[in-house]
Amino acid sequence: MNVRDFWQDVISQNRERLPGYFHKNAVIRWHCTNEQFTVAEYVRANCEYPGAWQGEIERIEENGPLIIMAGRVFSKDDGSSCHVVSFLRLQDDLIVEMDEYWGDDGEAPSWRRKMGVGRPICPKRED
Repeated sequence: MNVRDFWQDVISQNRERLPGYFHKNAVIRWHCTNEQFTVAEYVRANCEYPGAWQGEIERIEENGPLIIMAGRVFSKDDGSSCHVVSFLRLQDDLIVEMDEYWGDDGEAPSWRRKMGVGRPICPKRED
């Protein structure tokens, strides 16, 4: 499976191509919102998610049938962004399990900024 093509089809909400990456009985989990989907439910939830999106893969790690991918997704509409870490388990070059963890991007909380610890990973992003 070409993980970069998969990523592009997820971000572009490509309803026609997305099912082709999954085994028919695949299980998809979004842990941060405690949701589990069938392939059809996942495609619908992803493709009907409001707004227009862009994204970039920040890291890919492969270990046998497991692909771990971290990426940043940002809105073309309002400048909001988030990060996702995806664990893709493959069988016969198709996804049989996908576990994702989504988090909104933002500043460190004020209590931690007051401590004066840490520093930005990268300069302030201008989208």
